Amino acid sequence: MIDSKNGIIGLAIGDAMGVPLEFYMREKLMQNPKTEMLGYGSHNVPKGSWSDDTSMTLATIDAIIKDKKINCETIATNFLEWMKNAKYTPIDRVFDIGRTCLRAITRFEDKQNVAEKCGGNSEMDNGNGSLMRILPITYYCYCQRLTEPEIYETVEKVSSITHRHEISIMGCFIYVIYGIELLNSKNLTQAYKKIKAIEYDKYFSQDTIRRYERVLKNNINKYSLDEIKSTGFVVDTLEATLWVLLNTDSYNQAIIRAINLGNDTDTVGACVGGLAGIYYGQESINQSWKNDLLKFDYINNLCDKFNGVLNS
Repeated sequence: MIDSKNGIIGLAIGDAMGVPLEFYMREKLMQNPKTEMLGYGSHNVPKGSWSDDTSMTLATIDAIIKDKKINCETIATNFLEWMKNAKYTPIDRVFDIGRTCLRAITRFEDKQNVAEKCGGNSEMDNGNGSLMRILPITYYCYCQRLTEPEIYETVEKVSSITHRHEISIMGCFIYVIYGIELLNSKNLTQAYKKIKAIEYDKYFSQDTIRRYERVLKNNINKYSLDEIKSTGFVVDTLEATLWVLLNTDSYNQAIIRAINLGNDTDTVGACVGGLAGIYYGQESINQSWKNDLLKFDYINNLCDKFNGVLNS
């Protein structure tokens, strides 16, 4: 029986830990590292508030609960409910939305295209806005026992609702495969070996594959801190996520390392938190962080419904 609470709560806490520190300089955080849930920082929201990362993750989960399958129209409809009516938010207002997501959801609202063709498809549309919300697809693909090509097709559709360029899709694909390996009880290093062994040229151009060379051809965990970027670019976020996971030994240590990288702290925290939650389990998460997370019971209950679909 799969329990999605491990990853989803792990993601939400990583997100909420990073929210007040978003855009902070790494040098400043290294001088005074943050280790507790804080509030009223970058976005002036209460302690325990999550951002668009968790909101869009929950919107995706809710769509799968409704349809018992992946339906991009339902997912996009839920994104629109979030953007317009603040559904799936911790404080009933949207305080953080990326430009690429905003444009894509607006295209869907204006019925300019079907949901999976609304995403941006230019080189400039490769922020981390689909990577940050792709975790539910990891659980879905695992429980459906999808083949690798089926996983790719599913990830491509769901990413393309907001991010249709193959650089974004490849980052999501790597993340989902890594998460599936963890669900298969592989350790962090074994999961890393798996993603390095995939024949990506079956799905992606050589130009795109080269973007992920540091992850796939080298050992990302061997890079120094100064060589790891924590910007909003999808490749940087994936690199930072794997670097943190492979260089820490617990959920709590991973989150602290992630958010103190600075810059896009909520998304790096969310991406690390989702995979670390799968690997270490939600029981390993600092209890005070769980106590501080806003609407914890709401997330918990939604995960119960999601589990019902996953395990049916």
